[in-house]
Amino acid sequence: MLIDIENLGNPPEFWEYFKQITKIPRCSGKEEQIRQFIKNKAEKFGFQTEIDTVGNLMVRILPKGAKVVRNTVVLQCHMDMVCEKNAEIFHDFAKDPIELEIIEKNGEKWLTARGTTLGADNGVGIAYLMTIMQKIHNDELNLSPLEMLFTVDEESGLVGAFNVKTGFIDGEYLINIDSEEDDAFIIGCAGGINTHGLIRYNSVFVGDVLGEAIPVKIEIRGLIGGHSGVDIHRGRANAVKILSNILWKMNKEEPIFLNSINGGNRANAIPREATAFLYLEKKAVEEEIDFAKSLSSTIQDNLKELEPNLRITTEQLKSIPEKELIPKKIKDKLLDILYLMPTGPISMHPKIPDLVYTSTNLASIETKNLANLKSDYDSNIKIITSQRSLHEFSKKMMHEKIEALFDLADIEILTSNIGDYPGWEPNFDSKLLKLCRETYLAEFDDNPRIKAIHAGLECGILKKQFPKMEMISIGPTIISPHSPDERLKIKSIEKIWNFLVSIIKKIA
Repeated sequence: MLIDIENLGNPPEFWEYFKQITKIPRCSGKEEQIRQFIKNKAEKFGFQTEIDTVGNLMVRILPKGAKVVRNTVVLQCHMDMVCEKNAEIFHDFAKDPIELEIIEKNGEKWLTARGTTLGADNGVGIAYLMTIMQKIHNDELNLSPLEMLFTVDEESGLVGAFNVKTGFIDGEYLINIDSEEDDAFIIGCAGGINTHGLIRYNSVFVGDVLGEAIPVKIEIRGLIGGHSGVDIHRGRANAVKILSNILWKMNKEEPIFLNSINGGNRANAIPREATAFLYLEKKAVEEEIDFAKSLSSTIQDNLKELEPNLRITTEQLKSIPEKELIPKKIKDKLLDILYLMPTGPISMHPKIPDLVYTSTNLASIETKNLANLKSDYDSNIKIITSQRSLHEFSKKMMHEKIEALFDLADIEILTSNIGDYPGWEPNFDSKLLKLCRETYLAEFDDNPRIKAIHAGLECGILKKQFPKMEMISIGPTIISPHSPDERLKIKSIEKIWNFLVSIIKKIA
């Protein structure tokens, strides 16, 4: 159905900008069009703009007649989004607009997308800042001086924040608009690191190993997934883990001949889907398929409360396009690694209730044919994991344990560390926090929740680079970011808008 998104509530300018943003490609690392859109609008409104060497955009809004103003407020969000979709959905994020729809749950109206991520993380931040720009330009708000920092490539490694140089922003306070609960202030976050394992090999031809080979596909679909930080404690199943457990048990029952295993595609998301192609000996195919289906039934029954839409299918195929196999030793060791690989919370915070202290996520696995590349190997398997902790020592220790597991496999695995970023220590005595608490109480006659989260925020990096700057993260309510179930609570937009305007006025 057609959605009259401009009339979803106040401010109407927010919804108009959000609608425009959903039509602009902005997957991580592909922010050129959204950056130009923001820059053009800002310059049309008469504001200064600057782009740094990595593509971060700064918009400076100065009082009339002023050339430089110190100690201003910095408003900050990121321009990119996680581009995830359900397997059955045909959607090209490089050109197709997000298809919006409104749903109702528990008496609340939510904005969501059809089969893809919505991009409210962090499209709402962009829309808020552009609405402020327009209202200042139209003399509806007097909030200057302001700096607006739009960063790139947050979702795949906080790249933009890491590269913000001294002098690019200059403020006493920073308000990050990338939080996901409209009744909470975030004042701390976990640090993280991604640990990769690369297995290179020369494949073997199925005809050299098996006589009558029967191709089989095993597929995991329908999981909830979610963010590998803020959702890691919710007990949601991991598609790669489920698939590898089935394969490991099948391989112990009767040797399987693995062609490929693929699942997940982002380090910061819990994998929702995974697929394996394999061959079985003709004499064992019925018994092995029955065994796999029995395992699948047990897994589905065990997870039915948490994952009601989980689908595990095992089917015999007429053929597989690729006739290559992963060599036996590598196949066996790979399945051992995946079977033993931890995923989920490792420990809880000793003082803050319900806060995960340290976690690890088996994020993705990809089998790739390298036949067209110049290489000593014709194939490789890439395993991506991510570790998070509120303490640097615990983060490093968890990452080292993953590396140790790779080392124990007794096959050549190239390990690498990507995207190491620091945590953000909470400051409960912050002047900004005190002012935000007072403002929230005055606006809503209630006290906000003060939280640290088990996820990476750009504040962690920016705080290290600008230690004297006080920071807080706020935002409207968003459920299941980084998955096609992502949805935005419509009425929370006006709530955060009113708070944001009030707090900027009070700081001024």
